[in-house]
Amino acid sequence: MKTLADINFKDKKAVIRVDFNVPLDENFAVVDATRIEAAKPTIDKILKDGGSVILMSHLGRPKGKEEKYSLKHIVAKTSEILGVKVKFVEDCIGAEVEKAAANLQPGEVLLLENLRFYKEEEAGDEGFAKKLAGLGDVYVNDAFGTAHRAHASTTIIANYFPENKVFGELLAKEIKSLDKVLKNSEKPVTAVLGGSKVSSKITVIENILDKVDHLIIGGGMTFTFIKALGGKIGDSICEDDKQELALEILAKAKEKNVQIHLPVDVIAADGFKNDANTKVVAVNEIPDGWQGLDAGPKSLENFKTVILESKTILWNGPLGVFEMENFANGTIELGNFIAEATEKGAFSLVGGGDSVSAVKQFGLEPKMSYVSTGGGAMLEMLEGKTLPGIAAILD
Repeated sequence: MKTLADINFKDKKAVIRVDFNVPLDENFAVVDATRIEAAKPTIDKILKDGGSVILMSHLGRPKGKEEKYSLKHIVAKTSEILGVKVKFVEDCIGAEVEKAAANLQPGEVLLLENLRFYKEEEAGDEGFAKKLAGLGDVYVNDAFGTAHRAHASTTIIANYFPENKVFGELLAKEIKSLDKVLKNSEKPVTAVLGGSKVSSKITVIENILDKVDHLIIGGGMTFTFIKALGGKIGDSICEDDKQELALEILAKAKEKNVQIHLPVDVIAADGFKNDANTKVVAVNEIPDGWQGLDAGPKSLENFKTVILESKTILWNGPLGVFEMENFANGTIELGNFIAEATEKGAFSLVGGGDSVSAVKQFGLEPKMSYVSTGGGAMLEMLEGKTLPGIAAILD
């Protein structure tokens, strides 16, 4: 795997695909700068070598050129994080951009305008990729969040740097962390899959059954399994058309000696709202008019035992509706168990939008071995797919 360490960037211009798709408030201020901070080590290394940096990213899903999606809104924050005054050019291709790139001196940073202002970016257009490639000497991909997209700036551009293309530090870390779970894991390995739907996790479950010893299933998808097993789930969320599939997954797991752990009790509510009436009930005896919105105390005890005996832990998806305070306990406690196991030497990897939001919200992020920056990209890697953005560098 070719990384930053393999190149001395002295007097070289590095074109870096970063993922600066960060949330902005109504005044266009950056609300969460995690993704910008995550790219800093890569940028620092290149500048320290005596090179210069051309940053390219997308922001949001613009339809053509839209002021609110301009990357100019993040220039000040990026300058502050990097400790370098970031230059900005109001386009990402064309004469003005070429001039700005050509005039860039060692130690300087140039940020290009939103790549998705051009439909050619998402179309993976050759000509567009070639124009971006012409701006620098080395191509660095450090955007895990978009590595599963075969876009011009994530995949096609790499063809123009046959010898000079490398993974940035963030992307290299993401690949190593996932490899640690999927290929080089220390046993016992436990995967915790939560969230509302079985359908969105099917391929992940099928791919990881060969790699894990324990699979904890939580969140809304619990009820598809419980109903398939003949339980009463009241008004809980359920994918009726996936019940047969749930039974197949249980049978496959048994065949492969994987222990599946489903909740045994839940916090049930008489409405989908924070101030609903609640009670603890057995997961397969939820009364009509009630729905399971969080894991119950006995379930958490069971999960704790499994997690504290694990050496490798993958967490994707919450155990309950953690956005509502009264149904956040299961997700918080799960995070605490994983943090405790990590402290005792287990390797823990957290990924997928909701789990990442949860560990950040509850202050658990520093207690995990690694928190992934790419939801969709991580899911596809867990499904066993080779991501186009990664294949392009390895090629």
